[in-house]
Amino acid sequence: MRRAAIYIFGVLVLLAAPSAAAAAQPRELYWGAWIGSQLTGREAPWDMAAASSLEAKVGSGLSLLQFSAPFARCEEGECSFYTFPTTEMEKIRAYGAIPVFGWNSGASGGDPADFQLADLNAGRYDAYIQEFAAAAAAWGHPFFLRFNWEMNGPWFVWGAGVNGNTAAEFRTAWRRVQKFFDQAGATNATWVWCPYASGTKSLRLRPFYPGNRYVDWTCLDTYNWGPEASQPWHSFPELLGPTYHRIVERIAPHKPMMIGEVATSGTPEAKAYWIHGMFAALRHRFDKVRALIWFNKIDGGIDWPLDSAAAAGAFGRELRRGFEQNVFGAIQNSPIAPPG
Repeated sequence: MRRAAIYIFGVLVLLAAPSAAAAAQPRELYWGAWIGSQLTGREAPWDMAAASSLEAKVGSGLSLLQFSAPFARCEEGECSFYTFPTTEMEKIRAYGAIPVFGWNSGASGGDPADFQLADLNAGRYDAYIQEFAAAAAAWGHPFFLRFNWEMNGPWFVWGAGVNGNTAAEFRTAWRRVQKFFDQAGATNATWVWCPYASGTKSLRLRPFYPGNRYVDWTCLDTYNWGPEASQPWHSFPELLGPTYHRIVERIAPHKPMMIGEVATSGTPEAKAYWIHGMFAALRHRFDKVRALIWFNKIDGGIDWPLDSAAAAGAFGRELRRGFEQNVFGAIQNSPIAPPG
């Protein structure tokens, strides 16, 4: 097997190069991004020029576009609650992509203790959730709903082990919110259950699973933080593999999977090589994955975006080997099925 030598943060690293004999037939997959403000000064979908700019960089139109919002925004003890983002949903649909909406039961600002899962389950936010669900039903078009993602880690206020939350409360909250969507007739929401995958490090999964009847797609988020964040360098299969197999073999073997967030740090050349390895692994090893969303934002001081010719070029070349482009603006069926 050929090996390639590249420098990652000044360290010479030998990487196994994929061979031509290892080529596999591509599966059809949705692809998309969560796009930050570094391209146009405003994030997509508030500025859809950001999506067009990324499309120009990689040479392929997005079939998914992700954005997010919490329940509320709190300032000086007063909280205002976000309404269903109809305008932004329409912008994404007009572009030709499927919206992927990350909705969380927290707040920007304010006291996290006011947004415990126990509060949600006690009915504190029932009226708000019912109003939100009614607006989703009124809009009527299919979208992916990624509710309270990465719940198996301790970094968000809805995560178990923080803010007084438990895994059982997470399951109850998920089912409660979904009940209100069902009552409102908001069957256009495709429910995406999305824990975090951190390689061999054990993060609990099954206690958070709401049950097959409450989940349409499974999902995983994962990042190669690398030396830029004082962490080891990991390949995509190393990061995803253990958690992926636990889900598809033990928890939800019959559900399609989305990669809800993925990115790598590193030099342009290192990013490009990591991206090629990611797509090779998707073709060969992770057949349940039918959608992928690149985290195209600068976040936590890490340069995640496809902002170099090497990284964007590598990503674009791989996209043209089977990933679907933005032809889904008129999709009507719910829950959203995998492509192909």
